[in-house]
Amino acid sequence: MDRAPGASVRLKLTLSYAGFLMLAGVLLLAAVWVFLLRYVPDRATLIVPTGVPANGVFPIRSNLLRVFAPRAAAVLAFLLVFGLVGGWFLAGRMLAPLTRITEATRQASTGSLSHRIRLPGRRDEFRELADAFDTMLARLEAHVAEQRRFAANASHELRTPLAISKALLDVARTDPDHDPGEVIDRLHAVNTRAIDLTEALLLLSRAEQRSFTRERVDLSLLAEEATETLLPLAERHGVTIETSGDITPTIGSRALLVQLTMNLVHNAIVHNLPEGGTVWVSTGVRPDGAVLTVENTGERLTPQLVSTLTEPFRRGAERIRTDHAGVGLGLAIVKTITHAHDGTLTLTPRPAGGLRITVELPAADSHCGAGDQPVDPDPAAPRW
Repeated sequence: MDRAPGASVRLKLTLSYAGFLMLAGVLLLAAVWVFLLRYVPDRATLIVPTGVPANGVFPIRSNLLRVFAPRAAAVLAFLLVFGLVGGWFLAGRMLAPLTRITEATRQASTGSLSHRIRLPGRRDEFRELADAFDTMLARLEAHVAEQRRFAANASHELRTPLAISKALLDVARTDPDHDPGEVIDRLHAVNTRAIDLTEALLLLSRAEQRSFTRERVDLSLLAEEATETLLPLAERHGVTIETSGDITPTIGSRALLVQLTMNLVHNAIVHNLPEGGTVWVSTGVRPDGAVLTVENTGERLTPQLVSTLTEPFRRGAERIRTDHAGVGLGLAIVKTITHAHDGTLTLTPRPAGGLRITVELPAADSHCGAGDQPVDPDPAAPRW
């Protein structure tokens, strides 16, 4: 924003200090006049006893004013100079932290997010501002780094199916004896994966923007719906699904919460034991919210690996692709949807192997009735 040049804050504070000091001096001199000089008589008769010398000056008002006025003017001039010099020094000392904050802001505006103010001293308004600014810079730096990693991974993931499609087309063009049906099937699979990845990215962006209307949703019904939908996949993998829980109302987008539940159950089925695995899906109500928990058997996971599973394009099987490996955005979408609903997501490795994922969402408000309209009428939203 273009602004007209003006006086600096330091100059304004200096003038304020000097003006206040001058005002205090004027009031002090006025008080001397009002409460002292006004009671001194302007004329008086002096009776000198015989034999006592009459030298000296009798303190009448005119004499005192003649002596007092020049001294008062000198005092006011001294206060003015002292106020300007002292005010300029004090204003500089007071505004020194603000100068450091301004310099850090300038560096951040140029893209340098690693700089921190780290203002020393006891807590006051300037240091609270500096600490808040340092916290903001740390979060912004982490967010920018995460976005850069996400962009790089997304570019890689999107480039892979395009490169495979190009290779298949080149083979079909250079080898006329190649089976065209096989090429078409492989192109269809690659294209389907690219479409799933694009739709996942769109869903992730939509959840981050929180562009949805909230309604009353029962998590227990969503858990049953996800279990029934993914039951054929569980049977193919030899996985048993067990569900439990009472009515668990919450507030949010039904379409996004369905996607969240589907992703959790799908991941629990795919990343399980080769055979004889189990998935437990439960819902419950706590005093401060509604809880959805999905547990599964599987390989033992380290806490370090678990802490990275919600990053985009991160897979628990070290990015090994299988028929149901997904696009690497399942838990990233779960995390984004949870945060968009002001909830918390907790991932905990099970001692016997596998993973426990807990989603805690705000409880349903009493004023949210069944008459609220759903957010997303599209029942055919893609699932990962």
